[in-house]
Amino acid sequence: MSTLRLGSRGSHLALFQARLVAERIQAAGGPACEIVVIKTSGDRLQDAPLSTIGGKRLFVKEIEDALLGGDIDLAVHSSKDMPALLPEGLEVGAVLDREDPRDALVLPAVSGSAARDIAGVRPRIGTGSVRRIAQLRKRFPDAEFLNVRGNLDTRLRKLDAGDYDLLVLAAAGLRRLGFGARISVSVPLEECVPAPGQGIIAIEIRGNDETTRKAVARVNDEDASCALEAERALVTALGGGCQMPIGAIALPAGGIDLEMHAVVASLDGARIIRYKRVGPRNDAAALGRDVAAELLNRGAADILADAGRIT
Repeated sequence: MSTLRLGSRGSHLALFQARLVAERIQAAGGPACEIVVIKTSGDRLQDAPLSTIGGKRLFVKEIEDALLGGDIDLAVHSSKDMPALLPEGLEVGAVLDREDPRDALVLPAVSGSAARDIAGVRPRIGTGSVRRIAQLRKRFPDAEFLNVRGNLDTRLRKLDAGDYDLLVLAAAGLRRLGFGARISVSVPLEECVPAPGQGIIAIEIRGNDETTRKAVARVNDEDASCALEAERALVTALGGGCQMPIGAIALPAGGIDLEMHAVVASLDGARIIRYKRVGPRNDAAALGRDVAAELLNRGAADILADAGRIT
């Protein structure tokens, strides 16, 4: 195969990720990639909260349709945007090494006395994530959480224009696009467990396409692959989706193990169930299922059912 057709959204972050995958594949001795930009429903519906229009699945549907239809050979996604259950015939063929998985607090790009003191007022915090809102209500009990959509540079522009006092964003996207200096605070895991898959770039392929499978296997990162397997298994076991208040991250521990941190929180932040467990890397999916089972045993099902009715 002389060229692989790589499907991607057209945002700056998506194209950065697509180019990075293409460069890694070619540098590893694989074929060149032609990037095919596909506009998704999520890109067209920029104003409505994700929770009301179908969740982050809207950012991958048209791309997955193109993959299933043979119009592209592989698709590149932020893995946290992918549904827990992939369409029949598709699978994650490889993942790149994980960038900083934490959430980040970003203040306006103004200096000294010009900056609004969010400690003394009711801050307007921009985030469209129910997971972040549920966990950060404890840190910001008086905050007004406002929906924010758009590309990263659009969100930062809105923040600097005064539409928000604070944004909550993925540190990975900020760092990948060169905005790492805009991170005011990296939120520790104890305060906000990231979205499953956050910071991992996933390469999706057709399950029966052995040529593409071999090409993308050259760039697969085993640590990130095991972590993502555990995190996606947890979400599947909980029956949750991208717009549910579920946080999960599996971190390398002791060489052969993974340490998984997970949380399920009510949307008002009043009920938070946390659990941490260590398990072997070579059975990452089982670790995810075991952590999910313990969360359910502690009452997560009721929290998720309530969240599903509200969102």
